[in-house]
Amino acid sequence: MARRRVEVRREEILRATCEQVARRGFANTRAADVASALGISTGLVFYHFASKDGLLSAAFAYAAEQDLRRLDAAATGSGSARRRLARVLRMYGVEGAGTGWALWIDAWSAALRSPEMAEVSRRLDVRWKDTVAAVIRQGVDSGEFTCADPSAAAWRVTAMIDGLAVQATVHQGVLTRRQISAWVRAATAAELGLEASDLTT
Repeated sequence: MARRRVEVRREEILRATCEQVARRGFANTRAADVASALGISTGLVFYHFASKDGLLSAAFAYAAEQDLRRLDAAATGSGSARRRLARVLRMYGVEGAGTGWALWIDAWSAALRSPEMAEVSRRLDVRWKDTVAAVIRQGVDSGEFTCADPSAAAWRVTAMIDGLAVQATVHQGVLTRRQISAWVRAATAAELGLEASDLTT
């Protein structure tokens, strides 16, 4: 029972940290802010996490894992590879409901100064790209897509989404979400020997 309480407390701290990061950003979130929000001591936060960097990188992983679980469900769900890829692009793209682009962008910035955040960010980012590559590979195997290198195609497509999402999030109003969605579908279709309309759900 004691172990369960420890796990619950750790998750409470991670959730509270995510809330503080959403309000303050990674750079301005302190362990004391998290402790105050929960009504606990800073010492208890550091009982569960060895350092502030460890706390923040764990909180980012906690939030990102929820997005990636939804991504995995879309990628491995029912339907053709084309339909599943279209769902994945919609979920991950800037028009997707509940996207956490501000969190990811802030985490990438923090990763420039934090080796722990860089390691977590890299692991999660590669997992996302591998998921897209797997769906493309399945589409090639089933004859739905034509693509000589699914992994390279996945990296190119996701890099485009990342870059456009930064523009849409940081420079709001410069591009519309509809524009970005159309460009992503067109670029992905070109990678896979499809028409952009093939990637609508």
